Amino acid sequence: MSSTLTDKRLDGRDEPILEPDLPIIDSHHHLFDRPALRYMLDDYLADAGAGHRILASVYVETLAFARLGGPPVLRTLGEIEFANGVGAMAASGVYGDCHVCAAIVGYADFRHGDAIGDLLDRAIAIAPERLRGMRQISVEHPTETPFRYLIHRPPTGVLMDRGFRPGVRQLADRGLSLDVAVFNNQLPDIAALADAFPKLAIVLNHLGVAMAMEMGSSERASVFAVWGRDMRELARRPNVYCKVGGLGMPFWGFGFESRPDPLGYSELAAAWRPYVETAIEAFGPQRCMMESNFPPDGRSCGFVPLWNAMKHIVRNCTSDDKAALFHRTAAHVYRIDISSWSKPNVDPL
Repeated sequence: MSSTLTDKRLDGRDEPILEPDLPIIDSHHHLFDRPALRYMLDDYLADAGAGHRILASVYVETLAFARLGGPPVLRTLGEIEFANGVGAMAASGVYGDCHVCAAIVGYADFRHGDAIGDLLDRAIAIAPERLRGMRQISVEHPTETPFRYLIHRPPTGVLMDRGFRPGVRQLADRGLSLDVAVFNNQLPDIAALADAFPKLAIVLNHLGVAMAMEMGSSERASVFAVWGRDMRELARRPNVYCKVGGLGMPFWGFGFESRPDPLGYSELAAAWRPYVETAIEAFGPQRCMMESNFPPDGRSCGFVPLWNAMKHIVRNCTSDDKAALFHRTAAHVYRIDISSWSKPNVDPL
C-alpha cells in the first residue's frame, strides 16, 4: 500500500449523502499502523462520521499488531487484544455513537490443525464479548498479476493443506464463524468446504473477487460469466454468506485506482452494479452484508461515494431488504445486539 491510498480515501466527502437515515453496520474494515499507511480509530471515525449512519463495524484481521514473542501460532493474539481495546473505547461513547470493532474476526493459521484449539480458547478469553470468527487469507491465482498489491503474500495450498480442515473443525466446535478471502477461481473450493461443514457459518469476503486485473474487455466478460456461475452454485449452500464490497481493490480490473480525478457514486455504481446485483440475486438479501473494506477500497474512491454507490445500486429494493443488506445480516452473523444501544428506528432482528 502507498500513501496515495489515503489521498483517495478522502475524496468525495462533500458529496450529498443518499438515504442518510439508513442504519449501517460496516461488515468489514481494518485498522493498522504501517510505514506505508496509518489507518487507526481516529481515521475510521472521521470516515464513519462523514454523513452515513454507521452504527457499528466489524474488525477483520490483517496480521497487524502481532506479539513479538511467544509461539508463532499464538502471536496473532496481539491483534485481537488491540481490536478488543478499540472496541471497548468505542463502546464507552467517548468517541461518538459508532460502535467500532463491535465484532472481531481474528487470524488463525489453520494449517496447524488441532493445535488451533489452544489459540481459539485464548482468543475467546481475550475478547469474549466481541470475538466472532477467524480468517486466513487464502487467495491463489495462476498468474502473478494480483500479488503485488498484497501486503502479506499468503502461502500457497492453504485450503488443501492437511491441517486446514482439522483446524476449521476446532473453529466450528466453538461456534465461531469462518471468513474466507479467495479469488473467483477458488469458489468451487469454498463450496466443497461448505459441504464438509454444513453447520459452520462461512462468510465470503469481497464477493469472491472476480480477478480481471489487466485484462481486455472480452477476457473480463469471460471472468464475469464464470464468476457468476460459480457464485450461484456456491449460494446453494445455506451456511455461506456474502460480503458485498471490496470493489475498490485493483483486482477487479476497473482501473479506478489509476484515475487522477475523484470518482462520484454514479460512476462507481455503474461499474459495480452487475457484480452487486448478481450476488444479491444469488444469495438473497438475508445472506448478504455490505462492507466498506476500508482502507483498501480507498485505492479507488472515498468512503462517502462508496456507500452512496451501494445505496444507489439497491435503491429499488424494499425497506426490509435494505435493512438486511446494510445491517441486519451482519448483526445476525456476527451477533451484534444493536437493539441494546441503537436508535428506535433500527429494524429489530
